[in-house]
Amino acid sequence: MINCFLSAVCVIKDQSEIVKVLEKLSYFISKTVSDYEIILIDNSGKSLNKEIYEKITGHTGFPNIQIFVLTKRVDLNTASWVGLENSLGDYVITIDYEENKIEIISDMLKEGISDSDVVFANNIYKSKQRIMYQILRKFFSILYKYLENIDPLYDAPNYRLLNRKVVNYILQHPHPSITYRHLPLIGGFRSKYLTYKKKPKTLNQKSLLSGLNEGLRLLVSTTETPMRIVTSLSIFGAFSNIIYSFYVIGIAILKDNVEPGWVTLSLQQAGMFFLISIVLLILGEYILNVAKLSNEGPSYHISQEFYSEKVSIKEKLNIK
Repeated sequence: MINCFLSAVCVIKDQSEIVKVLEKLSYFISKTVSDYEIILIDNSGKSLNKEIYEKITGHTGFPNIQIFVLTKRVDLNTASWVGLENSLGDYVITIDYEENKIEIISDMLKEGISDSDVVFANNIYKSKQRIMYQILRKFFSILYKYLENIDPLYDAPNYRLLNRKVVNYILQHPHPSITYRHLPLIGGFRSKYLTYKKKPKTLNQKSLLSGLNEGLRLLVSTTETPMRIVTSLSIFGAFSNIIYSFYVIGIAILKDNVEPGWVTLSLQQAGMFFLISIVLLILGEYILNVAKLSNEGPSYHISQEFYSEKVSIKEKLNIK
């Protein structure tokens, strides 16, 4: 048994799975660490089944459980952020019960206690996605790796162990739900990677639109490179117009019979309009992102909270 206080964050997509998930998680974690808490985030977006949660957290239920029921379904990063915000442990682990293998938690903890601030675990088996989504995901992965030298598909899996220093670093950001997955990487923390094999139980297919939105928000939220590209394109377009103006003036001075040159003019106009379109596209994404961050309210709202009546760590946490 490892002597530490572990907070396990698990996002629940189906209320009917909660008892089965808790039985497995509670049994394994209680045998692995000396002190623990399990934080469940109900992200099903369905009407609340209060009886289930009251039974789970009652005298005959599970110890050291916190349950937060969200009013509507949100993305996985935002739901995981809810768990981080309410965690108390020295180490926090985020778990997807459908895809992650909980048996390697002890290995992740050993790596974290020894010399790593963040321990990532990659599943060799990936959930199947539509062809277009895979192409789009691969495109953004290659682009982000080129810009930031980080591969989101491999370097930032959701299954991770964070120490309290990293959790506090994440919580200092005003909108961590956008960049939650990548903050531990760009923060310069010591990282370790483990691999495991577990076939996903569900298809869990994502829409093309959600992938496009996630990729664009990631680019404009974590790197300044697109803005630098906008600046370079703007400068290039301005100089191209100046050079072309001198070219037209020179032709007009040196030649007597000058044809309008509609081919050159058409190509020049097409090129300029293309550059302007690219600039407007990227600027539009930045403006949209800034407006969203400045005007939007909380990214989640908790409708109800449930806490175990049996808490084995009350004395250590000074809870009455």
